[in-house]
Amino acid sequence: MRVAVKPELLRWACTRAGVAPDEMTHRFPQLPAWVSGEVMPTMRQVEDFANATHASVGFFFLPQPPVEQIPIPDYRTIDGCLMRHPSPNLLDTIYICQQRQEWYRDFARSAGDAPLPFIGTADLTSPVETTADRIRTALGFNLDERRMLPTWTEALRRFVVQADEAGVLVMVSGVVGGNAHRKLDSDEFRGFALSDGYAPLVFINGSDTKSAQMFTLAHEIAHLWLGESALSDVVPTAIPANRIESWCNRVAAEVLVPLDVLRREYRADADLREETKRLAKRFKVSTLVILRRIFDAGGLTQDDFWQAYRAELAFLRAIPKGTGGDFYRMQLTRVGKRFASALVISTLEGRTSFTESFRMLGLKKMATFRELSQSLGVI
Repeated sequence: MRVAVKPELLRWACTRAGVAPDEMTHRFPQLPAWVSGEVMPTMRQVEDFANATHASVGFFFLPQPPVEQIPIPDYRTIDGCLMRHPSPNLLDTIYICQQRQEWYRDFARSAGDAPLPFIGTADLTSPVETTADRIRTALGFNLDERRMLPTWTEALRRFVVQADEAGVLVMVSGVVGGNAHRKLDSDEFRGFALSDGYAPLVFINGSDTKSAQMFTLAHEIAHLWLGESALSDVVPTAIPANRIESWCNRVAAEVLVPLDVLRREYRADADLREETKRLAKRFKVSTLVILRRIFDAGGLTQDDFWQAYRAELAFLRAIPKGTGGDFYRMQLTRVGKRFASALVISTLEGRTSFTESFRMLGLKKMATFRELSQSLGVI
């Protein structure tokens, strides 16, 4: 059965997916004829085209292209201007996390859990140092413990575990759901927070560096303390014009590198590059965060800071990113241990269907579900 689809909807779907119509003709040879109106596609072809462009089939039967809105406050900027056009990968990631959050909220309430006590306990007048100290206390974030961890990867893993144990659903992934063909772009966003008393959720873009993920996690946790959902692309060196983002950036920096500790440990007479590396290893944060904190402490002029920052950024960008890893550890990282454990338990108890469980976990096989359950210690 052939169906009528307006050409502008076909062009919109390509633009939304970030591809030119010409690039899709190898998969859909009749696309030029569809766009010109000479031939109508079949329903199956519309479904395949929707799948290829990551668009809902229903979009192709609208009278005009929809204007999609990001469902949470969007604080991303380029050169001080708000970003307006979210990719399908970003939108679908937010939707997936919202579905997971809704499921976990119902699970927590049915289990008789109380709302978490720290969500929304701060506001923009709250002192940065006091708020950062309360975050470290609530998470059991110990600076001396972090000093003993061997790598940034271990420090990030420990930070995620601490947030998870405090009740925050932390999900870190570089792809949409479990689809390795839909990679997320750290230039589009670094993370987001979905605030909720029962199921606060933080998503971290796993395509970013481990040290950058550390700062993003701290920044998004600060949003939860405000009780604010947000989509962010902040970096530690930024001074956002938005008051909320600026406050969260300062809190994140103070959580990771308290200024009074930095002042005690910074050696002003040492070579800046070597001292930056030493302090980054001590606090288990990126050298960019350390440079920013040295500047905050008055150890660098603004010109010296930006010169050092640009040199360090060029060095870090030249370092290849690691790939691979244990599948089940990666899967738990993508959905979070707290969420995965609750979903597996609910499924095995018959309260959640295997179909729904597989969809939210991004799994396809029962054998994989069993292995994941065993890795969680559930069976």
